[in-house]
Amino acid sequence: MSTKDLSSSVSPSSSRPSVTAKLINGGVAGLVGVTCVFPIDLAKTRLQNQHGKDIYKGMIDCLMKTARADGFLGMYRGAAVNLTLVTPEKAIKLAANDFFRQLLMEDGMQRNLKMEMLAGCGAGICQVVVTCPMEMLKIQLQDAGRLAAHRQGSASAPAPSSSRSYSTGSASTHKRPSATLIAWELLRTQGLAGLYKGLGATLLRDIPFSIIYFPLFANLNNLGFNESTGKASFAHSFVSGCVAGSVAAVTVTPLDVLKTRIQTLRKGLGEDSYSGITDCARSGLHPSEYYSSPSTGSSDDCFGGWGIAAASHWVFGLDSITA
Repeated sequence: MSTKDLSSSVSPSSSRPSVTAKLINGGVAGLVGVTCVFPIDLAKTRLQNQHGKDIYKGMIDCLMKTARADGFLGMYRGAAVNLTLVTPEKAIKLAANDFFRQLLMEDGMQRNLKMEMLAGCGAGICQVVVTCPMEMLKIQLQDAGRLAAHRQGSASAPAPSSSRSYSTGSASTHKRPSATLIAWELLRTQGLAGLYKGLGATLLRDIPFSIIYFPLFANLNNLGFNESTGKASFAHSFVSGCVAGSVAAVTVTPLDVLKTRIQTLRKGLGEDSYSGITDCARSGLHPSEYYSSPSTGSSDDCFGGWGIAAASHWVFGLDSITA
């Protein structure tokens, strides 16, 4: 009996995870991913935002300088925002993908690459409701350390301009902005649109990522289907997640660089501000800058993060991605 036949023989009531199970699955997978890969994501943001003067030579150099300047916890600056919002983000993403799979592929069990890609597209669109403001706040907190180092290296130069007023005014440069302060200033000065700056760039990154990731993971994971257990093994799901996440992340790296630079509110001396995607893309970025970061995509969607998320799917036995 084929894998497809075995999958089809499982009754929908016994194999379909509940809404509560999906929420737990997405939340735990996201929390585990954020905790494990957030320092890499912080390095990614700082490297992507470097203009002209390169403060960091690479991921390791960035993390070492961050640890020396701010301690171990400095590598997790901005993590609170992700840890707070990653549960609804992943719940929406996984539930939306599952919903669109059921809608587009009858019972969602058969393999249809075009429909799987459309389901991933739908999931990518839905998740930005949470992803865009989460990334907006996270990037400001992550980049604060780079700006501090930039100011120290340009002590004799005029103070860098700020495109928004969330800075602490005449306070010491050591005083860091908080997510609450940034969110309040954006809402006060620009309304809800302030939190959704870079929405187009976020969609431009997350839709292709989901289109690539979900079908690739589902099909790779299906290759390791075990007839006796009714699912793939832990190791196979983990590797499938790593491969699918890495391929999707590397593919959307240029789009992630654009999104990061567009959403960064405060700029260092001599760094450009952008009015939108086209303006940023035409700003004269060298092709190498698009791949200068150690990881790509949002924090827990890149490389090991999605591998760990895949492992969480296996641990809970929910398999909501491939259901």
